[in-house]
Formats: sequence, C-alpha cells, structure tokens
Amino acid sequence: MGVVNDFEELVIFQNARKLSKNIYLVTCKEKFKSDYRFVQQIRAAAGSIMDNIAEGFERTGNKEFINFLYIAKGSCGEVRSQLIRANDVEFLTLKEFEELYNECRKLSAGIMNFIKKLRTSEIPGAKYK
Repeated sequence: MGVVNDFEELVIFQNARKLSKNIYLVTCKEKFKSDYRFVQQIRAAAGSIMDNIAEGFERTGNKEFINFLYIAKGSCGEVRSQLIRANDVEFLTLKEFEELYNECRKLSAGIMNFIKKLRTSEIPGAKYK
C-alpha cells in the first residue's frame, strides 16, 4: 500500500462520495422527495460513510481508523437496507435500485478489504512515525 497523505486520495472515500451524490440525486425525484423524513435518513446514512472514512483517517492511528471504518461499513449496510425499503415502496426504478445496491455492496467490500490491509500493516499509523 502506497503512502496516502489525504483521505480524499482513498478509493473508498472516492466511492463513498460518489454513492452519496447518487443517493442525493435519486432522492430529488418526485416520488422519493415527498417522504421528507426518509430522504433525510438515507442522505445522512450515505454521508456518514464518507464522513467516518475522513474522520478515522484524520485520527492518524490505524486502530482508531479501523473503528471508524467499521462505522462507515455499518452505515453502508444502513443505506442498503433503506434502498430495499425504497424499492419496496416503488420510490426507485429497478435499474436505480440495482445500481445503487451494487454500488453499496462493492463499497462495503472495499472498506472491509482496507480494514484487513490496515490490520496487517507494519506501520501503526502516521502519528507513530
């Protein structure tokens, strides 16, 4: 794993950012936006993924970072659950649902892979250099 100086360089952050944007766009659609509470909930969960990746990175220690990555992964699961619910009430087309759901699955796997890399890293974090 190469040296990363800013969380914005992390592929998992970039993917979380993309997911958050896509969730925002789909929740602007007529059917979806009428359920204000649901819109706020799914947007917050999607934003939480990228926010926790950023916050964990800024802690500069792998143990803390891993904890925040698990929270991000949990938020990713929350978004998947909400997408299922949105699909059930026909707020999404089948294509929208499948694309967003698969995006979440890939992001969750990416976060888990990154956790595994951090666990096996010989450097415990930037603050220990």
